[in-house]
Amino acid sequence: MIEHPLPPGHGGSPLPAAAPARARLGLVAIFGATFFELVGYFMLLPLLLLRLKGDGVSTTLAGLFAASGWVGVFLITPFASAITQRLGRRPTLWLSALIPVISTTGFLLTDWLPAWFVLDFIAGAASGLRWVLAEAVVAEFAPPLKRGRMVGLFETMVGTTFVIGPALLAVLGPQNPAALWLVLASLFIGLLWSLAIPPLPRAVDAHSARVGLHGVWHALRAHPLIMAVGFVGGFFESGLTSILPLYGLSLGLGVAAAALLVSASGLGSALMMLPAGLLADRLGGLPRWGGAHRARLAIMRACALVTLAATALIPFVAGTPWLAAAVAFFWGGAGGSLYTLAMIDIGSREEGITLVNSTAVLVLSYTLGGVLAPALGAAMLDWAPVLGFPALLLAVAGPGWWLLRRESRSSRPLRSA
Repeated sequence: MIEHPLPPGHGGSPLPAAAPARARLGLVAIFGATFFELVGYFMLLPLLLLRLKGDGVSTTLAGLFAASGWVGVFLITPFASAITQRLGRRPTLWLSALIPVISTTGFLLTDWLPAWFVLDFIAGAASGLRWVLAEAVVAEFAPPLKRGRMVGLFETMVGTTFVIGPALLAVLGPQNPAALWLVLASLFIGLLWSLAIPPLPRAVDAHSARVGLHGVWHALRAHPLIMAVGFVGGFFESGLTSILPLYGLSLGLGVAAAALLVSASGLGSALMMLPAGLLADRLGGLPRWGGAHRARLAIMRACALVTLAATALIPFVAGTPWLAAAVAFFWGGAGGSLYTLAMIDIGSREEGITLVNSTAVLVLSYTLGGVLAPALGAAMLDWAPVLGFPALLLAVAGPGWWLLRRESRSSRPLRSA
């Protein structure tokens, strides 16, 4: 949560100049904590999905299970700033690291499916708190002149966890009893890193800024296009990633190969997000683009077109299953880049609690895409895999590209400005 004013464009405040060591420790701690927590989380979800399928659970029910964690993220996000106000940022980060450890222990203790839904929901809610706070804390600890680079590196690091978690699962095998214990170990290491986060400055506008549902609603009205961009990004990056193992199985791939589709999506995120941000910085300084804002808009439009083009390849995937990895790569990369560029856009124009609420809107829209993609996508894989599944994806990618194209042709500023 960004809590101190800075000159426009920085989107947060540095720690006092007298505390560079604390700033470095904060960056190392939040990077380490988030890395280990997400490696565990992105190993856990495909592991549980594949075990459910191995137990004969229907694809639709497995898709609903994958969505339950995203429902937790979606429901907690509007209240992230209010919870943080009450508990403080460090205690909230500690809580967001402790809860996944407890929920994963629950998966070890019971095979009862309703309990698994509850545990996944709780773990998702904790991840939602971590999501909003971690990005803001990185922005606060980063030196002002390196803030964009550090945020870009953070997003790229998050993308690598999409690769590492499922890759570890593929190496161990989803039926290996050690797999769930490795998840628990990774989450516990993340908790230890969280305890190393140093104290954060007290918010100066905590009592005057709009928080909770009221603050989110105000930010939502100010950012309609960002809401659409976030939804498309979440649908294609995180949402489809959740059911890529099911998609791979429907193509006739083996269990390990199906799990590796998640790694392909994560690799796309890891390799494309930082270059997209760097490209936005570079093009934004060129007069022909009409400013940094319109340069970001042009790159977002290109990313939306990539999701549309990759989806158009689905009819060819059935005959050449190896093509699924390439499609997953571009879905993940373009979706992650859309989110990153949207975050850069609002972060370059807002600061303080206002930025936190705008970030919450972006996270909510991204999470909504993450919830709907596995639930609807899994149902389509069950009911109409040849026509229904690609039609669903085109129904999301097409309007997203069209909205950005229409906005780029307008002479008015972006409506979220």
